[in-house]
Amino acid sequence: QGQLVESGGGLVQPGGSLRLSCAASGFTFSRYAMSWYRQAPGKERELVATIRSTGDSTNYTDSVKDRFTISRDNAKNTVYLQMSSLKTEDTAVYYCKASWFVVYWGQGTQVTVAS
Repeated sequence: QGQLVESGGGLVQPGGSLRLSCAASGFTFSRYAMSWYRQAPGKERELVATIRSTGDSTNYTDSVKDRFTISRDNAKNTVYLQMSSLKTEDTAVYYCKASWFVVYWGQGTQVTVAS
């Protein structure tokens, strides 16, 4: 049974940085595309960034381009989201998702950007 566990969330001031991690287990991580989503209070869950299984291609939603970087380490079964120049509107629960023939979701980690 596949499992994803996010970590690294917390409270940060506007303009600050955080790095989220998502550790995978129970499935062949290197075969899966990985994504980060986020859901703010009262809003729908939105796709933030995606990275291909090989790590050679990434995509970002416009609002985070040039501020967030998604990466993966297939040897460690982990995907990362480096977030910089954080804004209050980045406040949300961040989820990672693994996609191939099966989809797995993590439980989420809270990111709060506030002064």
